[in-house]
Amino acid sequence: MNLEYEKKRVLITVKTYPLPSETYQELVCTAGVLEDGTFIRLYPIDYRYRQDWQKYKKYQWIEVELARNPEDHRKESYRPKVESIRILSKKPLSTKNKWAERKKYVLPKIAQSMEKLKEMQAKDNTSLGIIKPARISDFVIEKSETDWKPAMKKVFQQQRLFGPDQKPLEKIPFNFYYKFECLDPSCKGHTKIMLDWEIGELFRKMRDKYRDDEKAAVMVRQRFFDQICGKDIDTHFFVGTNLQYGTWMVLGAFWPKK
Repeated sequence: MNLEYEKKRVLITVKTYPLPSETYQELVCTAGVLEDGTFIRLYPIDYRYRQDWQKYKKYQWIEVELARNPEDHRKESYRPKVESIRILSKKPLSTKNKWAERKKYVLPKIAQSMEKLKEMQAKDNTSLGIIKPARISDFVIEKSETDWKPAMKKVFQQQRLFGPDQKPLEKIPFNFYYKFECLDPSCKGHTKIMLDWEIGELFRKMRDKYRDDEKAAVMVRQRFFDQICGKDIDTHFFVGTNLQYGTWMVLGAFWPKK
């Protein structure tokens, strides 16, 4: 498959919790914006298998060679040449002045609502965006499987002839959902799963600290609902679709102070 690659500068805004992959070892949905605020998805990326100097953080600029992904119909999806990833900024963009520098790139193409994004999805395969909920009513914690499904577990049992061995990857035994409403008059409310890498990392950190899964889940809620959705916070959600089903999910939060 001959792909035409070109270099692009991308400000990373989204990084989801990894999933095992038979083909790529693991998958991390990475998304960001170009300098004009256009959303772009870099997929697939085996983030934990990158060299340390390639491990970008949110709100860092990177340069990477990208080509349209022929296996992904979503208009923002590009296949990265992962070995070309180069971090351009030493530190993430500043949070000073209520995240003014980040807002300059993240908010130019904000969507009015989930309803508008779905209209755009039907029209031109739009699959990424950022919205500002009118009201965030709850953060739901739901128990999930404690281990990966059999097909994913097989990934860890495979012997690889080339490349690094499979790294352990913990399954988070909860799913976390935001319940919110949009400004659109037709909005009937949404309940969307939250997939941010930071949720999984925070859960694992709190679980190791308290030796209690339930306590760790409560600590996740305190961070992602009480703090990130606090009354003094101007909360936005990065949202994107699932490739297979086209359903919308919350991929991350953008949360400067009001």
